[in-house]
Amino acid sequence: MLLIVESILPIFLLVLLGIALKRMPFLNDGLWPGLETFGFYVVFPALLFLTLANADFSDMQIGAVGLSALLSIFIMFALLAVIYPFMIARGVTPASYTSIFQTASRWNAFVAMAIAERYLGQQGIAVVALVMAVNIVPINLVNVGMLLWVGGGNRSFASFVKKTATNPLILSCAAGLLMHLLPFGIYAPLEQAIDLLARSALGLGLLMVGAGLRIHDALKPEKVVLLASALKLLLMPALMTGLALLFGLKGDVVVLLAICGAVPTAMNGFLLARQMGGDAHIYAAVATIQTAASFFTIPAVLAVAEMVS
Repeated sequence: MLLIVESILPIFLLVLLGIALKRMPFLNDGLWPGLETFGFYVVFPALLFLTLANADFSDMQIGAVGLSALLSIFIMFALLAVIYPFMIARGVTPASYTSIFQTASRWNAFVAMAIAERYLGQQGIAVVALVMAVNIVPINLVNVGMLLWVGGGNRSFASFVKKTATNPLILSCAAGLLMHLLPFGIYAPLEQAIDLLARSALGLGLLMVGAGLRIHDALKPEKVVLLASALKLLLMPALMTGLALLFGLKGDVVVLLAICGAVPTAMNGFLLARQMGGDAHIYAAVATIQTAASFFTIPAVLAVAEMVS
């Protein structure tokens, strides 16, 4: 229990710091849009590229792990697509739906890595990195497409191709996977420079979430916020664990996949919502609720996963 709390607490503290900094009179309001743009186009792509380029996928059941992770996220995509007309009929705006979609399907791999490293050391990190490699591109591709289509922008195929082909998150994932397959590594000074840049990504994203948070929405969450939290924190780990068992995985790897499913939503989706017309306020509220609730749900998921594996 303590390692879970220690892994999540720094994240929540940075969100709270973002709330405080946004209200500080000595910081100009024009700072925040610039930081969001910088995060979206520079530091998050640097982090994704370096993580995938250097991931160690050796000594694991790559096929079963990858298939469990991939099918889990596509089942979630399908469920979210099915409930769309029902949510619109109940008065949920398309912009709010995009944030429900994002927060239910994205996952914070860096929280998962922190927990997995304490749970199983480097092997734990390798499993999380493999899930990242399998899921990052489809998650970003589908979420970008969903924001384009549901958000009411240009729905033409050409527009979709242009937006997805130029999305910095997708490009950095593709470049990282390509770099991983090449017979040589990144030039050491260049890698160190990218690493120095990438280290700021998670902290910056967390501060952005805090800066965009409406405290009232987090304290008295709407039903859609609770729905997105339940889908992400309860259904997703159940899908990950169930599929892992179905494909014959056992022991620690099942628990690690459950961890990947159980962590809160990724913070970079908040920047995507701001950049592409989603409901950033709902996203921030969901991210905060999920982070707080995960103090209780992750230990429960771990206990169940250990019992069934």
